[in-house]
Amino acid sequence: MRSPLALTAFVLATFALAQQPSANVAATVNGESITLAEVDVILKNTLPLTPLTAAQKRQMRIEVLSDMVDDLLLRQFLRKNGPKVEPAEIDAQLKAFAEKLKQEGKSLADFYKETGQTESQVKESWTTAMQLTGYVKSNTTEEQLKAYFNANKDHFDRVEVKVRHVVLRAGKNATPVERAAAKEKLEAIRVELAAGKLDFATASKKHSHCPSGPTGGDIGTLYRKGGLVDEAFAKAAFALKPGELSGVVETDFGLHILQVTDRKPGTPSTYDKAATDVLDTYTDDFRAELIAKLRKQGQIQISVP
Repeated sequence: MRSPLALTAFVLATFALAQQPSANVAATVNGESITLAEVDVILKNTLPLTPLTAAQKRQMRIEVLSDMVDDLLLRQFLRKNGPKVEPAEIDAQLKAFAEKLKQEGKSLADFYKETGQTESQVKESWTTAMQLTGYVKSNTTEEQLKAYFNANKDHFDRVEVKVRHVVLRAGKNATPVERAAAKEKLEAIRVELAAGKLDFATASKKHSHCPSGPTGGDIGTLYRKGGLVDEAFAKAAFALKPGELSGVVETDFGLHILQVTDRKPGTPSTYDKAATDVLDTYTDDFRAELIAKLRKQGQIQISVP
């Protein structure tokens, strides 16, 4: 089971606030509502210091709401299928976390204030996390975990790749015509790159829609899993040898051409030594796949002004 500190990132992204019946509903998920007031409480803790336009604020509301929908779908599933977590287990975790914070000169009250949560909200989030881990343990064999370890050796060995890319923005809301046009343009750029008629850094500076464009598309060092990198992007990057060009890679952000400029092999790992990390990482992937499935099956209505 993950330590309280390992759960903190999960807590920040997945907690439920007390509903306010009089507030406008931002989403309904299988009959349960998420209010706009709830969304804005979380948004308040994530807003940048620079002023936002109405359109930018609405987009951030949508992104926050998306995470809240995912969390609610997961809680609904675990209510029906997850193992029972005793309150005493959560109290023990909270006590251990409080001791850890104390060593850092902080208190639980400080933590609640910084994250905009109450104790009950933190307990609910930790309960969900523990239920998920328990569910995965009960429904996964050691053979499955070993196979997962072997299939993701780059991650557990902590292999690193340094990547640069050219990206044309075409997000989830782009039309098929817009994505097709971006793909056609990117494939033409790749042909020039492969033929040596165009330097990668020049192509990125000229065409890329990423802030890394002016510096030649360099986005630094990546690990196989974790961080903010899309799974399709990471999978493509780790399939390349230094100097190779990827094909066109599609993500929710847009369409990319990747090139790995360096690769460090990491340290060989074994399943026995990495067993805890294997279960945690497998659980993260299981959660993502489960939520994708629940989104397809669920009745979800979004209404964000």
